[in-house]
Amino acid sequence: MSDTTYDYIIVGAGSAGCVLANRLTEDPSVSVLVLEFGGSDKSVIIQMPSAFSMPMNTKKYNWHYETAAEPHLNGRKLHCPRGKVLGGSSSINGLVYIRGHAHDFDEWESLGAKNWGYKHCLPYFKKAESFKFGGDDYRGSDGPLSTNNGNNMKNPLYGAWVEAGAQAGYIKTDDCNGYMQEGFGAMHMTVKNGVRWSTANAYLRPAMQRSNLTVVTHAMTRQLILEGKRVVGVTYDRDGQTHTVRCRREVLVSSGPIGSPHLLQRSGIGPAEVLKKAGIEVKHDLPGVGENLQDHAEIYIQYGCKQPVTLNSKMGLWSKFLIGLRWLLFKDGLGASNHFEAGGFIRSDKGLRWPDIQFHFLPAAMRYDGNKPFKGHGFMVLTGPNKPKSRGYVRVKSADPYEHPEIQFNYLQSEEDREGFRRCVRLTREIIGQPAMDPYREVELAPGPDVTTDAQIDKFVRDNLESTMHPCGSCKMGEDEMAVVDSELRVHGLSGLRVIDSSVFPTEPNGNLNAPTIMLAERAADLVRGKTPLMASTAPVGLVEGWEAQQRPNAPLRQVRV
Repeated sequence: MSDTTYDYIIVGAGSAGCVLANRLTEDPSVSVLVLEFGGSDKSVIIQMPSAFSMPMNTKKYNWHYETAAEPHLNGRKLHCPRGKVLGGSSSINGLVYIRGHAHDFDEWESLGAKNWGYKHCLPYFKKAESFKFGGDDYRGSDGPLSTNNGNNMKNPLYGAWVEAGAQAGYIKTDDCNGYMQEGFGAMHMTVKNGVRWSTANAYLRPAMQRSNLTVVTHAMTRQLILEGKRVVGVTYDRDGQTHTVRCRREVLVSSGPIGSPHLLQRSGIGPAEVLKKAGIEVKHDLPGVGENLQDHAEIYIQYGCKQPVTLNSKMGLWSKFLIGLRWLLFKDGLGASNHFEAGGFIRSDKGLRWPDIQFHFLPAAMRYDGNKPFKGHGFMVLTGPNKPKSRGYVRVKSADPYEHPEIQFNYLQSEEDREGFRRCVRLTREIIGQPAMDPYREVELAPGPDVTTDAQIDKFVRDNLESTMHPCGSCKMGEDEMAVVDSELRVHGLSGLRVIDSSVFPTEPNGNLNAPTIMLAERAADLVRGKTPLMASTAPVGLVEGWEAQQRPNAPLRQVRV
């Protein structure tokens, strides 16, 4: 394949890369090459929604990155999973479909990401989506990405959780991805007919039927090829040989918030001092590459359950076998859901215009990766601050693409983040303490009823905090001196090169990252093709009246349009 030429080269067949491959090859006159280091996603543990913790922890499908010793977590090193398979992280994630709050995207625009405000992004969320319950001003009805509520909250604990939120003085929301994010209600997932609906299933597989798309798996991209200040192709390893491919138009890097800055840096694009330290020739000094790294982090607040209605009774081998068998035969039952079917978004203090705390409710007590399940019946809430202030970095160690970069998130670097977790613990306890949970709530398992002071909560958080697996920001979009790409995702100072994935997010959206990454790629495809962007939305956004003066609405309150 040496000296082969394509119009576009996409590096990475993940959440963004699969979208780009599909949308660009809609034009039969262009040729597209996709390079992916991972392999096939046709595995039961990937396609069955309830099995998501397995591919997330399997080296065959996961880059298995690890952070450096985190200075504010007693030196702990945290697992940082990223998808290494067709579909990327959309093939190994928890399948949660949350877009973020409208004001998150307006925040991007205020930070220099021109035309990335909510009114510009909402049409692309809709374009991507096919929502089971139908389209409206906020939801799409005929896009490639299928979303629904799994088993529709059949477990009684989900309803009790939502009602407890209302009893604690918060509102219920009909759709956290629609008019009103704030409140308690159903959560949605990327599932179609009981199967994980990754971007590989939704976008890539249909596009692979087109003759103008070439997908090469088990291909490790070594470097971008620069001629002066223009990127003209890439080199990659496959089957023990190094290949060269060139592009007539652009290279689109969609390798994710760890992989994208790592590829740029080992190609000589990045902070000069970082590159020199790694023994890499500086070809384009760009100080923001790898900086501004951020992530959502979370803790587990767990309770025993009085009634035998939780998933803890389904953790045995025989129960798992029966769940898997039913899924294989009928694609339904417990295997067809990620079980995050209810959640919530709240503001942790008065004066906040939009939520800064997210809850994932699970009718089981275990670790996120499925380990250490409680031996009795239990349930838990996963929670953390959604607008972290702590920032880290991704830094290349050498030109060897097989050597992982140094990854440092600096979790809890900010006192604001530490205070955020204290509020998470106390507000969650207050919600679980409501009458709606009385028939189910037993003893608090974690942090435990004796953990009450700031110091005790801080210690629990340091010892137990885990990544929510939402890294972003390491090639941020904007116009300031630390921005890596402009508002059309072109790398500053270079031609023929764009970065298109969650690494370009200036700040974390208020929720899970798969949905906004897909939206970003949908809009980016139009930018790459030079198409007129979709018409900006005029749909209003819901805010709770009285947000300036109170932390919760003290329902009932009327909702206001802004």
